[in-house]
Amino acid sequence: MCGIVGFVGRKRAKECVLSGLYALEYRGYDSAGITLKIGDGYETVKCAGRVSALDERLRGVGSDASVAIGHTRWATHGEPSERNAHPHESKSVILVHNGIIDNFLSLRASLAEDGYSFKSETDTEAIVHLIDREYAKTKDARLAIQSAASMLVGSFALAILFCDRPSEIWAVRRNNPLICAVGAEGSYLASDIPALLPYSREVLRPHDDEILCLTEEKITLYQKDGTEGALSFETVAWDYEMAKKDGFEHFLIKEINEEPEAVSRTARGITEGGLPDFSGIGMSGELLASFDSVSVIACGSAYHAGIVGRMLIERLAGIPVFVTLASEYRYDPPITAGNTLVVPISQSGETADTLAALKLAKERGAHSLGIINTVGSAIARESEFVLYTNAGPEISVATTKGYTTQVASMYLLAIALAHAKGRLTGGEAREMCELIRTEVPRAIRSIIDRRAEIRALAEEIKSAKDLYYIGRGSDYAACLESALKLKEVSYIHTEAYAAGELKHGTLSLITEGVPVIALACDKKYHDKMIGNIREVRARGGFVILLAGEDLEAPSEYAERVFILPTLEGIFMPFASVVFSQLLAYEVAYILGCDIDCPRNLAKSVTVE
Repeated sequence: MCGIVGFVGRKRAKECVLSGLYALEYRGYDSAGITLKIGDGYETVKCAGRVSALDERLRGVGSDASVAIGHTRWATHGEPSERNAHPHESKSVILVHNGIIDNFLSLRASLAEDGYSFKSETDTEAIVHLIDREYAKTKDARLAIQSAASMLVGSFALAILFCDRPSEIWAVRRNNPLICAVGAEGSYLASDIPALLPYSREVLRPHDDEILCLTEEKITLYQKDGTEGALSFETVAWDYEMAKKDGFEHFLIKEINEEPEAVSRTARGITEGGLPDFSGIGMSGELLASFDSVSVIACGSAYHAGIVGRMLIERLAGIPVFVTLASEYRYDPPITAGNTLVVPISQSGETADTLAALKLAKERGAHSLGIINTVGSAIARESEFVLYTNAGPEISVATTKGYTTQVASMYLLAIALAHAKGRLTGGEAREMCELIRTEVPRAIRSIIDRRAEIRALAEEIKSAKDLYYIGRGSDYAACLESALKLKEVSYIHTEAYAAGELKHGTLSLITEGVPVIALACDKKYHDKMIGNIREVRARGGFVILLAGEDLEAPSEYAERVFILPTLEGIFMPFASVVFSQLLAYEVAYILGCDIDCPRNLAKSVTVE
């Protein structure tokens, strides 16, 4: 979950690593730290709080350093504090770590018997002492890292300094992201692409347990057997400007504004001649037609995208779809029917639970299609086939365009399955693909253009302690993501309910003035939804109604009404969720919340 950065070269290492930490702060912001090679020694500076606090402490320190490693932390073991902040040090080793070590307690006990003392509560301190102990035996950095890594149970990405090797940074990963690059001024490593974009668009992604040595001139890769391996670089399609705010006050609102083009780009990337074409990623029409069921594994917003996709796949393709939280799948996978396509969904492609669930699915012999944004990520590499969403970099912790492009990808998969099985004609499939490519982006843009109306609604709910979203069918699926957006960025307690379930318990929580956002966007459910809304208003609830243009007399049913551009019912979640993203942003802005970095959260959940 944390962010790590390293640089060795001819330029000022402090500025390079600091800028990388700012770029990765979405991965964690409880504390930050840096180690600089200054003269004949190393100096470590760290503090609780944001990277800006570390930046302040570094004024006048290490301006000429040419080697540095840095870390921005999302706490797992030990409270956010200077004591627990990285880098951590041993006698001859200094390192930063992203991940979780499951067997750190037994390692600490063994190391304590060997005379090592511990200053922090972290699992990371066990790693640095372990590498130090192994290095003392051989004075061979590669062998020390390899030996230590063989004793680690869990996940890690490490950037390592050996005090007697002043011109090198060593690195290794397992089940956590790590990328490297060589630029004009030296060699770089980081947890994610935005930290490296100012220096290079050619990046190297090592495989698990491959060991890297970075110097000013080059990167050397050692394979698991200890031999040197060839370097395979990939070109990142993003540029540095794509990862900046472009004049917006927050990344979240910038990324909402990017959704129309992102959704259109997703559709363009997988269509040929107006039809969804999966042959480019290796999936033939015959293979698509052979699937008897689909099993979606995901977490958070990606899970909600899977629920929307389930409805369309079952409706169009006529096969059962199982949507399971990845954290549950890996311990209790569902029983599926016949030839199953497993679909892991992840924006980062590094989500730990989803990765572990995918590996289990592969062991069980299933075909897999990853729906991923990040090229070359762990889940992309593990998946048999990959559908890239092409959302571009998403920096704000709360996903927006990541979610809508995942939904678009699920819709395209549904259309492809239905067409392959002969349940949609070519003309019908083209019409639906064109709707995703053009009409959906236009609908999203029209909602964004009404931001002032949504801000006015935000003013009316800003003081709420509790808020509920209700809907039926695909509206209920949209409610799940809508509620998550509001709670994670504004901290208002928000829940989503299938509207028909209110009377089975939750209606007891509706009292005078409690806001209820009701989605009545699918004509199929209008009559039933009106009945549920009346139940809420009879208890004093303050109803905000989201509806399409086809709902008659909407003002009769709610205190406030927001009419969405009408799409075919199953496509309405695009419109209602974008409304809810903007509403969440405006409420959080009014309340003065840390919009891009909500408390206790991080962007890439690379720990279990």
